[in-house]
Amino acid sequence: MSDIPILLLAAGASNRMRGRDKLMEEVDGQPLVARMARMARAATDGAVLVTLPPQPHPRHGALKGLDIVPVEVPEAAEGMGASIRTGIGALPEGARAVMVLLADLPDLRAADLRTVLQAVKDRPDMQVWRGATEDGRAGHPIVFAAALFPDLAALAGDEGGRSVVAAAGDRMCLVPLPGQQALADLDTPEAWAAWRAARGK
Repeated sequence: MSDIPILLLAAGASNRMRGRDKLMEEVDGQPLVARMARMARAATDGAVLVTLPPQPHPRHGALKGLDIVPVEVPEAAEGMGASIRTGIGALPEGARAVMVLLADLPDLRAADLRTVLQAVKDRPDMQVWRGATEDGRAGHPIVFAAALFPDLAALAGDEGGRSVVAAAGDRMCLVPLPGQQALADLDTPEAWAAWRAARGK
């Protein structure tokens, strides 16, 4: 397997869930954040770093005993930029790339992550490798080459890495994944209910 580290972004506030924590919703018999962390661990031989809100927070307990590196984000309320910035600062020295993985994509599988990581080996001329839907819409996860770490470390607000992806221009390649799972994030109670209904759960 690849030794590229995976940065799982799990410090968000679930603001649209009306009091529920989407990352603590049960998927496959476990909290989503734990499922995503285990999936990341199964996809790489590198480090798995998980950004988290400051303690005390239930997500810390959900990850207890897993082979991951928890990374507290003091400025978590600032948005995704703070999570990425803090996570990049915690990467192992010498990392040649990092996979940035959102924690609210319950349809992704470890095989999908490995497919995107394989693209890094197959297309070394690129700087960004991005999961996509089967019909070619850009999604997640996203791998960034080390040359882009300074730009990621300078992010602020809730923009995420869009500007860094855009700056890569034609050195970004899309990696098709099955179905729509590269984009199937669940941000509201209604989205969760529909997702469960579609799966007979």
